[in-house]
Amino acid sequence: MATEKKQAKTPDKKMFDFAFGRKNYILMIAGIVILGIGYLLMTGGGSDDPSKFSYDLFNTRRLVIAPLVILAGIIVEIVAIMKKPE
Repeated sequence: MATEKKQAKTPDKKMFDFAFGRKNYILMIAGIVILGIGYLLMTGGGSDDPSKFSYDLFNTRRLVIAPLVILAGIIVEIVAIMKKPE
């Protein structure tokens, strides 16, 4: 009887395991950093004078590079979530 009570009170080690491993969390942080870089690449390009139109909005950095960097960040996040923890 006494041993049954002690066994019932001791928590199971599986009860405190995290959902992801260390590598998963590192990949998630890397994905967030990549997403942030992509959004920073997309900023700017406006005109200081509202009556003048600025064609800087349509440069390669904002239309091609930034969306590709954001897509890479999303892919890293998906890999981080789907990777099986060790």
